[in-house]
Amino acid sequence: MISDNQLYTLAIFLGSSAMLLIVLYHFLEVNSEEHAARQKPKAVGGKSK
Repeated sequence: MISDNQLYTLAIFLGSSAMLLIVLYHFLEVNSEEHAARQKPKAVGGKSK
């Protein structure tokens, strides 16, 4: 069987790994090319109000 100490270590490791992957996913999603293409384009030339 798995001891309490091994279970504790496994839970800490898997929880930390999950949080790291979530942060990495959000970082990559925010900086993706598709996200940048959806932003409102800035006005080029013309008169500004």
